[in-house]
Amino acid sequence: MSESGATRARTALFSALFLFCLTPYASPPVALALGLGLALTVGHPWRSRNARVVKYLLQFSVVGLGFGMNLGEVLAAGRTGVSFTAISIFGTLTAGRLIGKWLKIERTTSHLISSGTAICGGSAIAAMAPILNAGEKEISVSLGTIFILNSVALFLFPPIGHYLGLNQTQFGMWAAIAIHDTSSVVGAAAHYGPEALKLATTVKLTRALWILPISFGAVLLFKNKSAKVSPPYFIFFFAAASLFVSAFPGFTGFYSEMVGAAKTGLTVTLFLIGAGLSRAAIKAVGVRPVLQGVMLWALISSVSLFAVTR
Repeated sequence: MSESGATRARTALFSALFLFCLTPYASPPVALALGLGLALTVGHPWRSRNARVVKYLLQFSVVGLGFGMNLGEVLAAGRTGVSFTAISIFGTLTAGRLIGKWLKIERTTSHLISSGTAICGGSAIAAMAPILNAGEKEISVSLGTIFILNSVALFLFPPIGHYLGLNQTQFGMWAAIAIHDTSSVVGAAAHYGPEALKLATTVKLTRALWILPISFGAVLLFKNKSAKVSPPYFIFFFAAASLFVSAFPGFTGFYSEMVGAAKTGLTVTLFLIGAGLSRAAIKAVGVRPVLQGVMLWALISSVSLFAVTR
């Protein structure tokens, strides 16, 4: 097949899978699996534009989920996880620093992996990278490590939750604490149940707000006072959506449509995240960064599971 023919075939397959992910038949795990399959076979026809689309589509989806809960639920869920969130974040960062030194991982890469595990995956890495003056390879290794474990979590957590008999509140809290990225937290929780989705989304977004103090701490630790710290503004739009629901409860049809569109957007986001992976990114990761990620993930998963079930 000619190069132009291969490009057309790759574009047609991508488009067909993308459209399938807009239907009710595509769950978040299925969408991610389809994206991974595409990435590791024919590849993404527009990979250079993928990251920007994923960023804004994920933010839209999270804000849309805010129309599915009132502000009282958001505040209650935020209070439920705030103390455990603080303890787990600082515990994970401390453990990550020690494990990184033990494995002799370069300091910047180690801190990026620890931040991605402690707070909110790729978003935390993206916020930390300029503060740490991270190079392209360090960012790729960190994102690759977090993405691999994040993908595994989306498939692994719901069956484990059912096997252990976790109720939706327990699973929502566990997913929000132990799964790296917001997309997979919401995807796993949505697969588990509506109450798990509400709690997991709110606790994870509360956790994401820790990007600000942790980023300022990194500015001091790495002595980069010229670095800019950008707040995750979309979280405030999520809160505004829930406030709107509380103030104007009569628009149930509109709210339902917004939540439905948000869930579809999340499914498509996971497809694009999977499709954006490349074999080169996987090869660049290496054994030691993955080992650090696995050890941190095992630590935070087991401790948080014990905490939510005791």
